[in-house]
Amino acid sequence: MKLIMQKSALKEEFQEVGSVGLVKTHSFTFAQTPEEMVLESGARLGPITLAYETYGELDAKKQNAILICHALSGDAHVAGYHSKNDPKPGWWNNMVGPGRPFDTRKYFVICSNIIGGCQGSTGPGSPNPATGKPYGLEFPILTVADMVKAQRELVQHLGISRLLNVVGGSLGGMQALQWAVSFPELVKTATLLATTSKLSAQGIAFNEVSRRAIMADPKWQRGDYYDRPDRPDDGLALARMIAHITYLSEQSLHDKFGRRLQDQDRLGDSFSTEFQVESYLHHQGDVFIKRFDANSYLYISKAIDYFDLTRHGELSLAQALRGVKSKFLVVAFKSDWLYPAEQSKEIVRALKKNNAEVTYALVDAPYGHDSFLLPNSTLEEMIVNFLGQNYRR
Repeated sequence: MKLIMQKSALKEEFQEVGSVGLVKTHSFTFAQTPEEMVLESGARLGPITLAYETYGELDAKKQNAILICHALSGDAHVAGYHSKNDPKPGWWNNMVGPGRPFDTRKYFVICSNIIGGCQGSTGPGSPNPATGKPYGLEFPILTVADMVKAQRELVQHLGISRLLNVVGGSLGGMQALQWAVSFPELVKTATLLATTSKLSAQGIAFNEVSRRAIMADPKWQRGDYYDRPDRPDDGLALARMIAHITYLSEQSLHDKFGRRLQDQDRLGDSFSTEFQVESYLHHQGDVFIKRFDANSYLYISKAIDYFDLTRHGELSLAQALRGVKSKFLVVAFKSDWLYPAEQSKEIVRALKKNNAEVTYALVDAPYGHDSFLLPNSTLEEMIVNFLGQNYRR
């Protein structure tokens, strides 16, 4: 009882109303030799560890579980704080917690770091059991289907036979869609935010430029940098700067920075960082290199490129979605030019051809692709209503 009281007091000391409070990241390891997981490429991977966090309680019938899938640079820490000194809460803290759209008084929420990641799950920086050294580029190529297959192992480990909802934006939305295709009996509803059934050529092009920025850094050393004193921070920071531009809209950049200079009102005489928007991008790169791994960026971005439910044109999207049994909420954002609304509408049309129950909304938010991550009362209300219609205690 004393420990519980101390934890409660600490929560009140530094956290806002509605927060899940202090949380802990857990680990689940499976696919031990000789039972390694077979990937889409045919390669075998194991043992596999997934880092994950849970919030709320599983109900008696185990019918209230929600799986949140993160985007490229996300992790398992979706809400709350790891300690009283945490400068920031989880990446979707405004959405997960008591009284929030994913209400932890009502739902049991799960989020795991995907395989290939660098926040506790098995990835290219993990020890290769064959050598004892980090995998580097010996790590096998991954797909979104592989990520979902690993998540299924975690869900089963938690004793859940069916998920009330699988939700995600961007790459997270791809995972949610793949869940509905790969394991239709396990997914009651799916929420797809700012996502697509296949990345556009433009999206692939931006990903390739970001990867080349990493690989052009001399410190990358063809992925073999883990035991060296320096890592390819310059390349990774540049990759993040390139990608971050695609996550925003022209309007949001203009409103936030315009053409304002940093410290002067006239032209400079060098190529130093002068515009506020330049400084912002450099800051994004500097922050990113402190928490992310360059090789993980390569593998995850490539998995995004490979994602295509039509098997690169072998099937129509309607044929690819023929076996789904979930109800869907599909949300696009007007200012998202990376994953434009037409790509969400394509998913909706294909689902309707299969007589799936679909709710679609185009939300007017000015923040570009990142709109799904930011507070938005319209999005929040839709999610509350969608979940409420599909769950009764």
